[in-house]
Amino acid sequence: MVTFAAKNGLRAGSLDLIGGELALDFANTSSGRRWATHEDHLWRARDVVDWARHAKVIKPDDAEWLHRAIEADAGLAGRLLQRARQLREDIYAIGFEIAAGGPAPEASVDAITRTHAACLARARLTSVDGRYIWSWSVQESPIEAILGPISLSALATLSQADLSRVKQCQGEKCGWLFFDTTKNKSRRWCEMEVCGNRAKQKRHNAKARA
Repeated sequence: MVTFAAKNGLRAGSLDLIGGELALDFANTSSGRRWATHEDHLWRARDVVDWARHAKVIKPDDAEWLHRAIEADAGLAGRLLQRARQLREDIYAIGFEIAAGGPAPEASVDAITRTHAACLARARLTSVDGRYIWSWSVQESPIEAILGPISLSALATLSQADLSRVKQCQGEKCGWLFFDTTKNKSRRWCEMEVCGNRAKQKRHNAKARA
């Protein structure tokens, strides 16, 4: 069951960005997978745009332009939502397996690689503060401008990061992914103030009942 708030995308533009990597934060736009309280925060194309602005993937002015574009073009809206959700699920599939100590699913790695290659075909190398970065024009390539930075983050994490630091929150009904930057890799929760405290309260209640 998808809750009313998630169904209407009310949190897409305000979700906590705790993943430590852009790609992991994007995977976290779905909460509590496999639970009855599952929330999909990308219910409409508008939610994808709101999240991208919130995560600073695109600028506020570009987000406003893109809102108008998807309202005027249902085909564009449908393609953006479908491709964003598919990328998200491929990122989650990889993060889930790696966090569990397994290898990344080849099919998901290949899918993200293809997405990134398609996005790069619409990108430019732009000089920023003395270095060159990939950039996209939202008005010329609206879908690639959002998915390009996310797919790049996913592949950079996969190819360059210490994958033993990719974790999944142990909180009940959560399942968010994050990159553990603690010195001894001891982080267990997406947020100690939320899932960590809930787990503590659950243990306290169990002891009280005993």
